[in-house]
Amino acid sequence: MATTIKAIAAKAGYSQATVSRLLNNDQTLSVTAETKNKILKVANELGYWQQEKKTPIKLPLALLYRVNGAEHIQDEYFAYLKKALENVIKERKLELTTFTSIKDLIAKADLYQGFLGVGTAEITEKDLQNLHQVLANGVFIDINPAPQLFDSVQPNLGLAVEDALDRLTQKGYQRIAFIGAESFNLDGASQRDIREIRFRETARLKNIKEAKVFAQGIVSVKNGYRLCRKMLQECKDNLPEALIVSSDTLSVGVLQALNEADVKVPQDIAIISINNNDVSQYMSPPLTTYNIDQTEMGKLALDMLLGRIRDPHRPNLHLEMNTNLIVRKSFY
Repeated sequence: MATTIKAIAAKAGYSQATVSRLLNNDQTLSVTAETKNKILKVANELGYWQQEKKTPIKLPLALLYRVNGAEHIQDEYFAYLKKALENVIKERKLELTTFTSIKDLIAKADLYQGFLGVGTAEITEKDLQNLHQVLANGVFIDINPAPQLFDSVQPNLGLAVEDALDRLTQKGYQRIAFIGAESFNLDGASQRDIREIRFRETARLKNIKEAKVFAQGIVSVKNGYRLCRKMLQECKDNLPEALIVSSDTLSVGVLQALNEADVKVPQDIAIISINNNDVSQYMSPPLTTYNIDQTEMGKLALDMLLGRIRDPHRPNLHLEMNTNLIVRKSFY
């Protein structure tokens, strides 16, 4: 049965005239954000937009932007992702309000139709559950701390690691090490990163007998330096022929440690990194690294969120987007 203006008005508790003017995008209508959002939520729940086969009116959306502010290069990655999202939102003529605290977003959830989540700062499962209770339409980008609750769009980093190992072994490298960090922090516990997991699995399947892993701590230049120093001390005269480093931020510290030890890249050790941050092309040597198309990731995430808003009862979706290798001088 078709959803009518009368049905929406009855469930939302507003007059048919107000509902009709709002859903037909009457620019002269003056209502509060709470009123607008309540009517839109009821229209979505009753499937109004699906039957009308037209784009919903200007939707108020939130951006949950969680960075720790402790690492400039890593935060820069998420800053670019935030900017890409803002540009996509502007092109689609939608509204976006940024929150840096999940608790603040929970408190004002009634004002929004859905949210996009960016960043890896510490978060709790309880906060995620509380957010889902008041704002179930959400898409996390780059990571997903709660796949059972929210949708996600992520770069296929596991495939990037597999591809890197393929390229290295095809070139004859057999002593290959991985340098990485832990993933996001949930309830005070660091989560293992998919890049480390996939490296271990793929190295085993490829029967790479000398595949050492140095993965601990946060994504930072300091940690990259520390992990590389640890590798140099443990491996001594039997250094890896190649490194896969899980992010360009870590690679900055790795290159510093190798330079201090007079280990030349790529002559002594080749490096393949991930992210293609702006800094990667200016390092010495310039990094060969996997590029993540942040603009495309933002578009996919927004499309997924709008789909969720139109059909809030569909199952959760998790989309992975391939990366592409930018070949520079650290491996070629």
